[in-house]
Amino acid sequence: MRLATWNINSIRTRVSRAVDFAVREDIDVLALQEIKCKPEQFPYAPFEEAGYHVEAHGLNQWNGVAIASRLPITDVETSFAGMPGFAKGHEGPDAPLEARAIGATIDGVKVWSLYVPNGRSLDDPHYAYKLHWLDALRKATAAELQAKPDLPLALVGDFNIIPLPEDNGDPAIVEGVSTHVSPQERAAFFALKDAGVTDVVRPLIPEGFTYWDYQRLKFPRNEGIRIDFILGSRALADAVTGASIHRNERKGEQPSDHVPVVVDLDFGTADDDDDMPMIFA
Repeated sequence: MRLATWNINSIRTRVSRAVDFAVREDIDVLALQEIKCKPEQFPYAPFEEAGYHVEAHGLNQWNGVAIASRLPITDVETSFAGMPGFAKGHEGPDAPLEARAIGATIDGVKVWSLYVPNGRSLDDPHYAYKLHWLDALRKATAAELQAKPDLPLALVGDFNIIPLPEDNGDPAIVEGVSTHVSPQERAAFFALKDAGVTDVVRPLIPEGFTYWDYQRLKFPRNEGIRIDFILGSRALADAVTGASIHRNERKGEQPSDHVPVVVDLDFGTADDDDDMPMIFA
């Protein structure tokens, strides 16, 4: 299986780029974030013509997530256990849920396409919401893997966190001042490892950004950040055979400000035993 994640920043604007990329790179499963449309507005036809089925979750022109797959999609969910909601001036457990998560099972792999809240600023209610959201994700992930320790689980998407100093090439993002780099956000990201998932791309690609702001020549100057990740359970991490960050997708006409991140997975089959040497007593 070839699994990719991409914050497309409006699927209706960039549907051709998304489909072209999926076909050209032989992607089996493409997780999308920030689709910015309702399911009935999603441009399904180009994906279907290319052999993909799409499950989309969106509530308005903001946020929104989707999964496109050449393989059958089952057990679709649009929130994880305990996922908090948010609305300005509306705090508490009954705040409306945003379209930030969609999960599904594909060929035995559980895939979550996630668009983690931005946080906005360190003193904004959205920052507290972000930390709450991440903590709920950690708890839900830990519970799922405790119940199914051999589950190939992938948490993929835009995490809006820069985990390490080397993941930040943007001089405008300053520790102690900006979101994405605060100790609390970084701790929330690394707490997911305790829940049972780890970054499966970094061991293969230790360098490279996944986002460049449209303004102030950030891309030509390579003042980017790394905020798009594929986190995998032990069963998924053991199946990773390759990874890539597609920097060139930030070029050309009407690019997203993010680029795709891809992993190759090989879980093997029962037939692999046939390749074992014969042993005679």
